[in-house]
Amino acid sequence: MAEKVEDLTIQYEDDGIITTKELDKAILSKGTWATIIFKYQDWDRQKEVYGPDKFTIRRYQKRDGEYRQQSKFNISSKEQALKIIKALLAWTHD
Repeated sequence: MAEKVEDLTIQYEDDGIITTKELDKAILSKGTWATIIFKYQDWDRQKEVYGPDKFTIRRYQKRDGEYRQQSKFNISSKEQALKIIKALLAWTHD
């Protein structure tokens, strides 16, 4: 794992192929507990292409100088992401 929150990633390589390709990330909170939302794509081995954009929110705790993942929530589609955005906007609109 990483020592700095900025170095955390979900990119994963297997047999020379990036099977989870991180496209972007936004750090939502820093400190002993860190929250990051990632935009990523998974590699489809059968089609040999990357799939649609996906999103995941990860929580990390820093212990012994390193961040370790504690939980995650996967947003499986753009449609689900838009529903989450709509709900949050409604709840936070003044």
